Parts: sequence; structure tokens; C-alpha cells
Amino acid sequence: MESIVSSSEAGLRLDLFLSTKDPDHSRSFFKKLIEEGNVLVNGFQKKVNYSVREGEEISCTIPPSKKGMIEPEEMPLTILYEDEDLIVLDKPAGLVVHPAAGHQSGTLVNALLHHCRGLSVIGGVERPGIVHRLDKETSGVLVVAKNDFSHHSLSQQFKEHQVQKVYLALVQGEVKKEEGVLASSLGRHPVHRKKISSRGRHGKEAVSHYKVSKRFKGYTLVEVKPQTGRTHQIRVHLSEAGYPIAGDSLYGGKKSPFLNRFFLHATSLSFDHPREGKRMQFKSPLPPELDQFINSLQVK
Repeated sequence: MESIVSSSEAGLRLDLFLSTKDPDHSRSFFKKLIEEGNVLVNGFQKKVNYSVREGEEISCTIPPSKKGMIEPEEMPLTILYEDEDLIVLDKPAGLVVHPAAGHQSGTLVNALLHHCRGLSVIGGVERPGIVHRLDKETSGVLVVAKNDFSHHSLSQQFKEHQVQKVYLALVQGEVKKEEGVLASSLGRHPVHRKKISSRGRHGKEAVSHYKVSKRFKGYTLVEVKPQTGRTHQIRVHLSEAGYPIAGDSLYGGKKSPFLNRFFLHATSLSFDHPREGKRMQFKSPLPPELDQFINSLQVK
């Protein structure tokens, strides 16, 4: 991982700077890497409390997991499309996309390694083929790269906002405007490490477009098209707008005995095929548990 220190980042401790670049790993994780000599500033090792300066080049080498390669596991997969370059899946709620702390097995990657001969290695040992993710409790369409060629292409399309993602979210409250844009700078919450917030320091631009799909008594079903792909982006944007997603207790949503997850579903994904260049679109209907819950609500 290589980064150039910007003027707004100058003065940050080295371990904090690295944790803002990769929210998947904790500050203590990077502290250990620095102490082990895996982090260089302009080619030289520095101490953990070193204050970075504008224009400095920070390089960080994350070694392979000490637990070794991920074990393939036979698990059921709902495959929407597959060829030699990529595989498109309909991910169920409750399934973690890739191994991380507390989830070393039983993930989508474990299942994919059993199903496929190989996946792109650009994502590293623990994230082979992964070009984007869905939260554990978010269901819906997900594309995975089988080789480095498709990984580069898909990653570039995500970076240049050429990939269109459409989500359905049932939120608490009655959204006033029929459509709108939610925009803020999102980063790790200053106190709660599991949360993302617009109050976090050194956040990144996040933009979500929404449109009301259907109104219910006490709830609103909205279609959301995220322009960017920040961690927890849709959940945070809707919550901070005053409309937390139903069942999303982390961001203020109330739990329901009739809904054992939060109501967020990736219903559509569109991108250009890496090798053929043709536009492809894949859709996923609401899973039964969300469909049943929404049918139990009173329409306005």
C-alpha cells in the first residue's frame, strides 16, 4: 500500500495516517507493522509516533496471514452469471464476504475457492477476487474477479464511477422529499470504532442519490444509487438524514421481532465486461424475509 501525504493529513501520527487509508485494519494493527519494519517513509523506517509531512511517500507492506492460505469450503452459492473472467452472485444476508478478525471460515471467499479453480490475487491472501463488498447483513448482487485482468478492469470502473449499483432500503419514518442527494465526508467514528460517521476526521467524499419507491405507515421504501462506495455509506447517509434503515441497530434502527436483519438489498448491478466491453446488468429480487416484512406493512 503506497500513499502520498496531503496537506490536510500533514501532522498525523504515522499509525493514525495508515489507519485512515485502510479502515479494514485497526490502528494497533498498523502500529505493529511499523514496529516490525514493514512501513517506510521516503524509504526509511520511522517510529510509531512519527508525524508525517506533506509530500512524503508512505509505503506499507502487509504480510500474508500467519494462518496461511484460506481453506476452500463447500457451501451453496446462488450464481447469476459466470465465465472465465468473473462470477456474479446473489449474496444472502448473514454471509461475510471475506475472512477477517472473528471470521476466518464460512465466508463467501471460502465458498468461491471451492467452486472456482482460481481467483484474482490482487486483493491479497484474505481477499482474492474481491473488487467490492456488501456488509454481512446486506443481501444482493456482487461481482467477483477470477483473474488479475478482470480485477484491474472492474476496479478501474468502480474508481471512475462507471459501475451502477442500485439498492432498496426500508427506512424508519416518512421521507419528505420524493428524491434527493445525500453528500458528506465519511470516516471512522471518533469514538465508536465499528461505526462510520460524517464527524470522523480525514473522511472521504461520499455521495448517494435516493428516490422514494413506496410509502407505508411509519416507513418509506427508497431506491438508493451510491455514486461512491464508502464503508457503510448508505446506512450512515440515511441514518444521519434522520431515516435509519429498519433493523439497523448500529445506526439507530429499531429491531423488529418480524425482521432478523436490517432492510438493505443490492437489487441491481451494471458494469462493462472486462474483456468483451459489453454492458451487463444483473438483478436480484427482494429475498423472502424482506418481501414478507414489507407485505405486512400498511400502505399509505
